[in-house]
Amino acid sequence: MESLVRTERLQIRAMTEPDIDAMWEWRRLPEVNRWLGLAPETLEAFRERYRDPERMAAMHLVELLPEGDDGDPVPIGDIMIKIGDGWAQLEVADQAKDVEAELGWVLDPAYTGKGYATEAIRAVMDVCFGPLGLRRVHAGCFADNEPSWRLMERLGMRREEFSRKTALHRSGEWLDGMNYGILAEEWAERSTASLG
Repeated sequence: MESLVRTERLQIRAMTEPDIDAMWEWRRLPEVNRWLGLAPETLEAFRERYRDPERMAAMHLVELLPEGDDGDPVPIGDIMIKIGDGWAQLEVADQAKDVEAELGWVLDPAYTGKGYATEAIRAVMDVCFGPLGLRRVHAGCFADNEPSWRLMERLGMRREEFSRKTALHRSGEWLDGMNYGILAEEWAERSTASLG
């Protein structure tokens, strides 16, 4: 992904090691980490996990731009963009390399309800289907994480799976899961329709 993507109110840039502490501020909150796959209990454990070069390469920081020319951008969330291979039969496997992305996102609860997540993910998907030339983007969440799946639906992603009690939550409860996807041609049709 480009090192910097700007929207009207946000910038999205590749995460650097000094950004890990800012990310910890929202990911450590109980209302946030209840939906995450891993929630380290200490800042040091969190730093250790995100110092991994492969994990760091997939992470991007979402920053709120200051109004006017005064001040610095404020970190308000993070986005994972993990580019990977599509499934393919062996004879055509080379053609399926690096053709899709899995997205994941977290927004500081202090900034929810203002359309920032929609704005950020829309910009990321424009990059995925534009400069990156990907053919498919997908994302998943716990079914109880309504803000997440509503965002995917708002962006035109199609629900591809609703799985019953397939994910063991750290609470000990088996939870339902949901997976969504969208193809490049669907994104292009949606973008064209919104312009017309």
